[in-house]
Amino acid sequence: MTESSPRTAVITGAARGIGAATARRLARDGFSIAVIDLDEDACAPIVDEIRAAGGHALAVAADVSAEAPVAAAVQRITAELGAPTVLVNNAGILRDNLLFKMTLDDWDAVMSVHLRGAFLMSRAVQSHMVAARWGRIVNLSSISALGNRGQVNYSAAKAGLQGFTKTLAIELGPFGVTANAIAPGFIASEMTAATAERMGIPFEEFMEMAAADTSVRRVGVPDDVAGTVSFLVSDDASFISGQTIYVSGGPTI
Repeated sequence: MTESSPRTAVITGAARGIGAATARRLARDGFSIAVIDLDEDACAPIVDEIRAAGGHALAVAADVSAEAPVAAAVQRITAELGAPTVLVNNAGILRDNLLFKMTLDDWDAVMSVHLRGAFLMSRAVQSHMVAARWGRIVNLSSISALGNRGQVNYSAAKAGLQGFTKTLAIELGPFGVTANAIAPGFIASEMTAATAERMGIPFEEFMEMAAADTSVRRVGVPDDVAGTVSFLVSDDASFISGQTIYVSGGPTI
């Protein structure tokens, strides 16, 4: 990347957690950053932080599961920051429950944000990447793709993203576009804190339990994932595509 050919990175679900950490990291890497979340005001702190550090950032409100808002968001980003050539599909929600308790709405909501959202965003930006003959798509999967009690919807969506990623790699590779997935293990975030609260377990105790089950004996933090994103969108990763990288502190089965 050079100053004469700036690149714009679009990050969904970027107001907090992994998305915000990724926005900060890619801004330090020299990308202009489009911070997408449901609430534009929620994006303001991370946008202000990037701008204060001398970077370029834009807050955009969009429901990634809805076609028209996605199209409008990408159009605005292109006009105000430049054509997007990096996309990080990070937006996600939890609606955990055991199968016999899970409602159709819980199933549909998770599928819509994770899978439909990744599809709509990828479809909306791919033409810019193809035109540039350079692009990077990174999809956030999860170790839960291997199966996790109480997460039949989330596990299915995250496993689906891995197949989605492989197909994007096959279709877009001839145009200089790579697609990879990252599957984090336990990451200390608002989402895992909410899980602990729902289970009635103090968050510190929840993290200690998770760390004890992790080879490196600690839980992950959002910057662990952001660093992996940074590598995958770099020129150094140009020969890596269609892969799922588990950022989970140990081997996976």
